[in-house]
Amino acid sequence: MELLKLLDANELIVQMINFFIVLFFLRMFLWKRILKVLDNRKERIASEFKNIDAVKQQVADMKAEYAAKMLSAEAEGKQRIQQAVEKARQEAEKIRSHAQLDAQEIIENAKTSMGNELAAARQELRKELVDLTIMATENMIEEKLTEDQDKKLIEDFLKKVDTKV
Repeated sequence: MELLKLLDANELIVQMINFFIVLFFLRMFLWKRILKVLDNRKERIASEFKNIDAVKQQVADMKAEYAAKMLSAEAEGKQRIQQAVEKARQEAEKIRSHAQLDAQEIIENAKTSMGNELAAARQELRKELVDLTIMATENMIEEKLTEDQDKKLIEDFLKKVDTKV
């Protein structure tokens, strides 16, 4: 209340008139400019927010694309590994089969060779047996038959031995 006592009514009215005059001039000359500056600022801020949202969307899209590429690369890597493993298995099977064929061939060759050697050894043994038998028979008989007769007797003897063996 003391403040109101200090103010004079004329002064108060003059100040109010001055305020309204300043307000009128501000509104006539500067108000539109101030509102225009504020609107421009508001639009600029809205534009910046839109840009930020667009950048966020781009980052999210890039992140999703990166994740998809990573999954694709991982799947491709797994597929390549599986292909390499399958190829290695096929090569191993081919090598194993080739080795088995080689082993079978070696076994067959060995059997054939052993058969031939056994036949040759039997033939050699027969000859030696024939010679030994002839010598033993000569000693026993003391009389020599013809060589053809000797061989015939011994071959008959060997045939009997072969059938028993």
